[in-house]
Amino acid sequence: MDHSNLEKKIIGISRKTGRDGNNKPSGSALNADETDTVQKDPSGRLSLPELKKEIEEISGLAAFINERLNEFVVGNHDVIDLILLALLNEGHILVEGVPGTAKTTIAKSIAILTGCSFNRIQGAIDLQPADMLGVRIYDQYKKEFVLRKGPVFTNILLADEINRINPKSQGAFIEAMSERQVTLDGITMPMQSPFCVIATQNPHEFEGTFPLIEVQRDRFMFSIRSDYLGPEEELSVIRRANEGMLQWETYSQSLAPILTPLALKHYIQVVRQVSIEEPVLQYIRDLVIATRTHPDIELGGSSRASLALISGGKALAALNNRTYVIPDDIKQVSRAALAHRIILSRDAEVEGVTRGQVLDEILSKIEVL
Repeated sequence: MDHSNLEKKIIGISRKTGRDGNNKPSGSALNADETDTVQKDPSGRLSLPELKKEIEEISGLAAFINERLNEFVVGNHDVIDLILLALLNEGHILVEGVPGTAKTTIAKSIAILTGCSFNRIQGAIDLQPADMLGVRIYDQYKKEFVLRKGPVFTNILLADEINRINPKSQGAFIEAMSERQVTLDGITMPMQSPFCVIATQNPHEFEGTFPLIEVQRDRFMFSIRSDYLGPEEELSVIRRANEGMLQWETYSQSLAPILTPLALKHYIQVVRQVSIEEPVLQYIRDLVIATRTHPDIELGGSSRASLALISGGKALAALNNRTYVIPDDIKQVSRAALAHRIILSRDAEVEGVTRGQVLDEILSKIEVL
């Protein structure tokens, strides 16, 4: 599909995305009158024709977002896709890699295109929980303490260099990530919805870093490593910079929301209706169990790993314009869902075995029944 045809399709889709009459998206593509939303039965389930129509919309929106990002971002296709998969599940993603690989640009661009609010936290050793969650201060005019909300109260939160944050402050994230709420001074407050954390992490051997505790790593739906670009991609960056095509201010002003948070929440519910047949469910079980019994793995995947494979498989099927999950969907998301959840045995580490090698071995041996 060429750009013009895809743009026309997105205009048609986006007429429905302002599903809340009080929260219509902005942008030239979204000014048409809103059409009726797809009718559902009282249980909220869509009929198969309705589900196919909604899944086609999700696939078209994802293709459009990818195309817009490719106008500015070179490479990083896997990172973009995983962020979209996480967003469609209100999941979180951990991106490990060296600085300067466009992670912040990707997160900000996706936030603009999806109409989501965006905040950023820069990791530092002296960062305190209150710097992220917020603090109550005394208002002399109101004669009471009022909450000054921290940056976690947003739709998309970029936690840059999260492993430069001290362990105490890292722990402040756990409640927000797992329960979508924050407790301050004994008062529990819900987060915005949807809520997605995109955390970046420097290689652990860098100076001034703290390894993430396992309970926090397990809260991330996916993890991925963002490496340097190859020679040809690096040359493409150099050429674009030389031609003045890498000006963020100019590019960001060209982006207009094609969704709203409410529309994104609707599509999250749609993705959950993608079907998975019993053999694929058993395949997921066998993969996770294999991580717990493999001789080179000391700590295998938890049940959250199974949930990540289910949710990730459904979202990937939707991006590929399917209403059902196939084994290849599970295989494609398995490394991102499992790699950060396993710990290799000491003997395996001494022998130079990597988590990727172990996962490849598991995937080659486990078959769909």
